[in-house]
Amino acid sequence: MKKYFVTGLLIWVPLVITGWVLALIVRTMDQSLLLVPDEWQPEQLLGTHIPGIGMVLTLLVVFLTGLVTANIVGQRLILFWEGVLARIPVVKSIYYNVKQVSDTLFSSSGEAFRKALLVQYPRAGSWTIAFMAGQSSGDVVNHLGSEHISVYVPTTPNPTSGFFLMMAKSEVIELDMSVDEALKYIISMGVVAPSNPQSDSASARRR
Repeated sequence: MKKYFVTGLLIWVPLVITGWVLALIVRTMDQSLLLVPDEWQPEQLLGTHIPGIGMVLTLLVVFLTGLVTANIVGQRLILFWEGVLARIPVVKSIYYNVKQVSDTLFSSSGEAFRKALLVQYPRAGSWTIAFMAGQSSGDVVNHLGSEHISVYVPTTPNPTSGFFLMMAKSEVIELDMSVDEALKYIISMGVVAPSNPQSDSASARRR
């Protein structure tokens, strides 16, 4: 009896959690329909509510925004818009801080969150997985004796919260592990272990 119950849980728990996450994403992106006039709402035109239309609208707006801003005219519009925001004190601080973070995260040439590290935290001898956020810079460099890097240590099982640390580069170990594998390892609390490239290659040689 217990064996069948556990087997059923192993099937249903991933399905339910996946469905819940997808439903949350769809509901959140459907909020974009609030910007559409009432007479153009899908419920008014089709007579029924169809989940996901707002998600399609959001993706379309994001795509069209990238398409428009990829040319010279679009870039000038962006510069004009940023110039307007720069004249609003509070909005200026929020916008440019968020923009700087997003540009760093989504830049194809940046190093932020593209390397998984092994660090000692919260004390020496206790190890955890972290992500490289970048090189330490600014006045911080003047007060640190050796080369340091910025490190983000995520919490388990919610990696969206965590701790920002500056650690000596010589004290961190760069892992031969993708960011996706590291996230799975963290979220599963160590249950879903990533593959070991060295043991896999050794097994292949033995064959």
